Amino acid sequence: MAVWGDFCRSVRLLLGQVHRQGLRGADGFGIAGGPARCMSQAASQPQPEHDDNEQVSEKFVNRNPRNLEQMALAVKDRGWATVWPSRQYYHRLVFSRSQHHVTAQVMAAGLVEPVLSCSTQEWAVKRELGSTQGVAACQAVGEVLAQRCREAGIRHVTFRVIPWQFRSQAVQKFRTAMKEGGIILSEPRRKYI
Repeated sequence: MAVWGDFCRSVRLLLGQVHRQGLRGADGFGIAGGPARCMSQAASQPQPEHDDNEQVSEKFVNRNPRNLEQMALAVKDRGWATVWPSRQYYHRLVFSRSQHHVTAQVMAAGLVEPVLSCSTQEWAVKRELGSTQGVAACQAVGEVLAQRCREAGIRHVTFRVIPWQFRSQAVQKFRTAMKEGGIILSEPRRKYI
């Protein structure tokens, strides 16, 4: 039975080569009507054709909405002078603690929904922690959010905390974890051109 299978496979390969290459007839032409070539002969390369689709447009449209933001050229909302926290940011880091959980969110200017978030309510974070409200929880949330920011391409965020909350050890550990994760906690100055 194995011999029969090998024979059938060989016949199929041979028929495939004959179909692709064409049989050389007595007149030097193959079955397809064109000149036949032997198996070792290289195929001729087609000549490139001029196509109007390959022309470069003179008008450029930026389709990446964050491109100007990454170059610090995008317009920031100035807000009002008496508003705290300031509204002059591209991305703002919001850190909050409740009695049971720690939450951190990255908010974009002009959007109500957060761009990125991390919380001890997430099962993946919660199962690694002994407590969901301590200093270790704040540090873990900072590490996870820093990784998510890097994956999303966000390198700079504005982080402003109320001064009496900033002195707490939990906020300091969160801030340190974000910095060690490669996130810069201030935004570059806007360039005016």
